[in-house]
This record gives sequence, C-alpha cells and structure tokens, in this order.
Amino acid sequence: MALGLKCFRMFHPAFRNYLAASIKPISEVTLKTVHERQHGHRQYVAYSAVPVRHFATKKAKAKGKGHSQTRVNINAALVEDIINLEEVNEEMKSVIEALKDNFNKTLNIRTSPGSLDKIAVVTADGKLALNQISQISMKSPQLILVNMASFPECTAAAIKAIRESGMNLNPEVEGTLIRVPIPQVTREHREMLVKLAKQNTNKAKDSLRKVRTNAMNKLKKSKDTVSQDTIRLIEKQISQMADDTVAELDRHLAVKTKELLG
Repeated sequence: MALGLKCFRMFHPAFRNYLAASIKPISEVTLKTVHERQHGHRQYVAYSAVPVRHFATKKAKAKGKGHSQTRVNINAALVEDIINLEEVNEEMKSVIEALKDNFNKTLNIRTSPGSLDKIAVVTADGKLALNQISQISMKSPQLILVNMASFPECTAAAIKAIRESGMNLNPEVEGTLIRVPIPQVTREHREMLVKLAKQNTNKAKDSLRKVRTNAMNKLKKSKDTVSQDTIRLIEKQISQMADDTVAELDRHLAVKTKELLG
C-alpha cells in the first residue's frame, strides 16, 4: 500500500489529476451548450454535476444490479429549440391527475350521486356526461334516482351507460326515472372495484405511452440537425420521465387498492 502511494506521488501532477478524475462516476448528467458547430450539428456536452466517488454497499449493489444508476438532468431551456421537455412533463403529469380524478369520483366503497356524474352516455349529439342530461339525487342510503325528464329520448342510452360503467350497478327504469340500487359492500364488491382500479391504471399507462411515443417521434425529426449523442441523451431524459410517471401511477394504485380492500 505504501509503495503504491509512493509511486502515485512520483507521477506528473497533470497525470495524477487525470487519474483522479477518471475514477469519478457521473452521478448526475447535465446538458450544456457548446457554441461551436461540427459537421452542421449543434453540439452539446455532458458533464458531471456531482463529481464525487460513491462506494456502494453489497445490498445497494444487489438492488441496482442490471440497472443504470445514472440519472439525466437536462436543462429544458437549453434544448427548447429541439423539443419542449416542460410540455412533455406537463402531459405526463396530466395522466396522473386524470387517474387520481377517476379514482376519487368512480371508485368508492359507498356509491354516491357524484359517482354517476361523469358516466359517458352516447347520444345523438355525441358522448355527454350523465349529469348534463339528467338530475341525479340520493333518495336513501340504498337508492340513487336519475331523472331523465329533460332528455327522455336518452333514457335507454343512460341505462346502458350506467350498467356498463363497471361500478356493479343494475339500474331499473320507471318511465323517465331511473332507479339505481346501491350494491351492498361485500368482499366481492371490493375486489371488483380493485379490478376496475387496475384496468383504469393500465389505461393511464397506455395514455402515457402515447405521450412518450409522440415525444420520441418529435425528437427524431431533429436527427439531421442535432448530434446523435444529444439525441440519445434527450431520449434517456424522456424515458426517465416516463418511468418516474409509471412509478407514480403504481403508487396511487397501491394506495387505492389498500383503501378499497380495507
């Protein structure tokens, strides 16, 4: 050990600096603009934002085995002429908010009038929310009434939409009045709601994939004017954002599942 240190000190100072720098992993990658062009491409360079040597424990190494530990952190302003990362981020966040809204309004142990509000009804004028074409009220803790007097021609379509809402509802009709008995809170009902929560989460992930695909396709349009290294770095940023969003969707599903099963 002492001999090794002695040899290291004998190296030229510049070479020692090079060796020291070479063992520092990039903990976080940041994109920085270089005001030069090479072969007609805008140039960007990645540099280490936190040049610190980290020594992982065996447990951490096992957990991270097979997965890259480097996270990308691109300044959106530096690449806004290539792609608007802030806009992509907002679109991904909207997917999360839509799922949370769906969970809050349609997946509750106790069915309430508000749970029926946004049920989509197919009408001659297109799809309309149930509360736009009816009056919904709570007659008793076991019964919800849907009054279709203002749009009697949509009664049959409303019944169909309520029955196919996935909320385990079996509506009954009396003229233009739809009676919706509230199902008892059984174990089967809870499990049915959990199943519906998983289906809605998968639909949210489908929406997220569309956002990611659209962003990647837009990025590819710049491949003739931007270096391949820059394209790959931005692609990694977009994929990282999508992965973080999937993790957030799964977290909300886990919380909702626990709530529904009690």
